[in-house]
Amino acid sequence: MGVLADTVLASGGEVVGVIPKALAEKEVAHKHLTELRVVGSMHERKALMAELSDAFIALPGGFGTVEELCEIITWGQLGFHGKPIGLLNVDGYFDSLLAFFDRAVHDRFVRSTHRGLVIDGTSPEEILEAFSDCRPPSSS
Repeated sequence: MGVLADTVLASGGEVVGVIPKALAEKEVAHKHLTELRVVGSMHERKALMAELSDAFIALPGGFGTVEELCEIITWGQLGFHGKPIGLLNVDGYFDSLLAFFDRAVHDRFVRSTHRGLVIDGTSPEEILEAFSDCRPPSSS
């Protein structure tokens, strides 16, 4: 996340960070963001990030990335938001996760309309282009 933030800042962009107090106190917080919001818990962090966001794009990462992605997909499925959700599939990093999503549809654990909440692409431009065409499916 730090490399991404540094790249955005170096390009003249703005970066708003949201971090739980416990992590900020461990000096994990980025020191040069446009704005840093400190919250009480990871739950508050995710809720505030969702509120502040116009859309979501997950980049390759670990368990936290997948957990946050699945939560925001679930919130979209339940109709808590209608914001686009993207998955930047660099070098096939998320191929297995996307196959799992497709299997869940095949096995009828997930509706195809809800699988459609996740837009995957191999470049940010591809995802942003798809976002411009997106319409949230109904939550029924």
